[in-house]
Amino acid sequence: MPDLPDLPPMTRLSLTWFAASTWPLLAAAQTPPPPPAPAASAPAEVQRVEVTGGRVTDTQQRRESTAAKIIVGRDEIEQYGDASLGELLKRLPGVTVSGNAGRGGNIRMRGLGGGYTQILLDGERVQGGLSLDAIDPEMVERIEILRAPTAETGARAVAGTINIITREGFRKRLNDLKLNAGLENGVLTPSVNWTRDDKWDDVTTHFSVNLWSWRRREEGETTTTTVENGQTFVQRETNDGEPFRAGLNANARLQWPLGEGESFTLMPFVAFNEGGSDWRLGLATTGTPPAGLEVYDHALGEAEGRFLLARLNAQWRARLGEGRLEARGGVAASQSRYASVRREFDADDELLRTLDDTTDSRERNAHLNAKYSLLLENGHSLVSGLELDVARRTESRTTLEDGAPQFTEFGGNLQAATRRMAAYAQDEWTLTPQWAAHAGLRWEGITTEGEGADAVNERNTSSVWTPLLHAVWKPEPKSRDQVRVSLTRSYRSPTLQNLLARPSVSGRYPVDGPNTPTSPDRAGNPALAPELATGLDVAVERYLPGGGLLSANLFHRRITDLMRTLTTLEDVPWSDQPRWVARPQNVGAATTQGIELEARFKLSELVDDAPAVDLRANLSLFRSRVDGVPGPDNRLEQQPGGTANLGADYRWRGLPLTLGGNINLTPGYTTRLSDTQWIVQAPKRVLDAYALWSFRPDMRLRVSASNLLAQDAESRSATQAEDYAETSASLSPTYLSWRVSLELKL
Repeated sequence: MPDLPDLPPMTRLSLTWFAASTWPLLAAAQTPPPPPAPAASAPAEVQRVEVTGGRVTDTQQRRESTAAKIIVGRDEIEQYGDASLGELLKRLPGVTVSGNAGRGGNIRMRGLGGGYTQILLDGERVQGGLSLDAIDPEMVERIEILRAPTAETGARAVAGTINIITREGFRKRLNDLKLNAGLENGVLTPSVNWTRDDKWDDVTTHFSVNLWSWRRREEGETTTTTVENGQTFVQRETNDGEPFRAGLNANARLQWPLGEGESFTLMPFVAFNEGGSDWRLGLATTGTPPAGLEVYDHALGEAEGRFLLARLNAQWRARLGEGRLEARGGVAASQSRYASVRREFDADDELLRTLDDTTDSRERNAHLNAKYSLLLENGHSLVSGLELDVARRTESRTTLEDGAPQFTEFGGNLQAATRRMAAYAQDEWTLTPQWAAHAGLRWEGITTEGEGADAVNERNTSSVWTPLLHAVWKPEPKSRDQVRVSLTRSYRSPTLQNLLARPSVSGRYPVDGPNTPTSPDRAGNPALAPELATGLDVAVERYLPGGGLLSANLFHRRITDLMRTLTTLEDVPWSDQPRWVARPQNVGAATTQGIELEARFKLSELVDDAPAVDLRANLSLFRSRVDGVPGPDNRLEQQPGGTANLGADYRWRGLPLTLGGNINLTPGYTTRLSDTQWIVQAPKRVLDAYALWSFRPDMRLRVSASNLLAQDAESRSATQAEDYAETSASLSPTYLSWRVSLELKL
């Protein structure tokens, strides 16, 4: 076993364990094959050309990148045939997906919650509230995952960056059609995907269209127990609903050659969906309810929503002197509307009250970026750039109770605008055949302006400098082993909702309703500052001859100006009495660290004449601590203790059949939010499998099953204070989902 570099004790111990457990496999994998016959020299050169366009290219790009990067290419996306990007990404090391099993959710790196992971679409931040689950994998060319920020991709990436690259222009003529049908809990879910790559004279084109529709059965139960001044009150709420949704996503890429080394590209993108739901709530109570709480027997509700996003990006590339200039710009507009009606009844089915809530939101975005790249002597590659983004959001909300307007003192509209400017420079160079380095510096300034709860215009300005350094060391110039080290600075900026949120008042009425530390009003904080994080990443990698790899990556982040929502008693403009208000604040510092282990290889690399099985496994362990909260379990919000994946794919000899499966595990965990509040999340286990039959080169049939374990989703919360205690437990069933896809090349 080779000597490990001089690393901190925790890092060295983890890498020693990993190397000791895998070194026998590595030794077997490196056994040299018999020398080829002389006549095989010509075909070997042809094989090398084929490999550059296949899956090995993704691994090779990862190997040659100075910054730690994972690339998921088109071949891997097609192999597994995932129904959503969340299903695809959850198999990768360190990536978790929030929400119930089989339901998708927010995609996170290293278990860190909202805002810590930077999500990009074609190198630009996702606009208008677009969810990644709305982007079908058939529209994606590749996915790039950076574990540490770079000056070019941006520093709003404390946990890392996920860059979704949509399908690129013409490489070969394609006319692919996929017909999909899903079945979950007895409900059919159809969808259609069409992809066309072609060339019109000198213009290369790509078109992708995805049409989908689904209807689901949603059930859940929440039991809340409140003890106040010696009185116990138990409330059990059951929810039975059937939401439905349908939509269309489309994107295109049209590229014109303008001369030697010069081109112009247009990239339109449209996402539209609408739907609704009906539900019934049942409420059973025991004991005396707290003062001011109105109790109903059952409620009926219905809602409808609509979302539209249209985006047009353009790119111009040309030679400028000895280097290359790339200019990118675009505009985007989104609109969403949500309306709901809820009717509450007593046990005799008499109407108690009606609640109507309608929200309309509009957002406009524009951006302009310029980047200049220059290759110099001595292996230097310089990149510098400027970025400008502007966005304006308008939101109107109307709340009626029995036809009477509520919360009128907040006004009906919220208007806010943001402006972001950035400048960066970076240099990537080869120091020696064994050393490569990447250094960068980025400045970013963000200004937010909007109208607050008291109808006063508020302004927030923040500015961040982020130095970044990455290095790669190889024991030998052609070695398959390498060590990566990254020292970076990154940040998390407050959201518009954090800064200028329209207040949300607890209780039935703005003044007279119940208002307690556990049922507070909620509002934004215009004085909120961004979090800053100093990070260290260390990785050891080995690339196997057959295209596999083994890696161990350790990370550490020290976060200052941590943002966390705190509840305090305040004098507020919407009441003549002090109110308990939950408001985001900068509360101090926190630390998070962990290790990510990954192994991918063919079984034949270890065992002669082994079945054609591809194996993949990863294990990630996370730990965090918030300084201002007493332990134990004073972790960062929503961060589990780790995640693990184990999967395999088998190509049946003699048959055009491929079988595969994957199990994803996330352990349960407890998060202590303050001296008096806890949240408990149950473990999540997701088992998926698929079978792919190739009838002929232009026709394939795929059958997949996701969430085979159909595990119920459980969570609990608890509050313990003087003369007051509350516990709440939620339980929601999940379901096995089947999907059949017919893949045609026309």
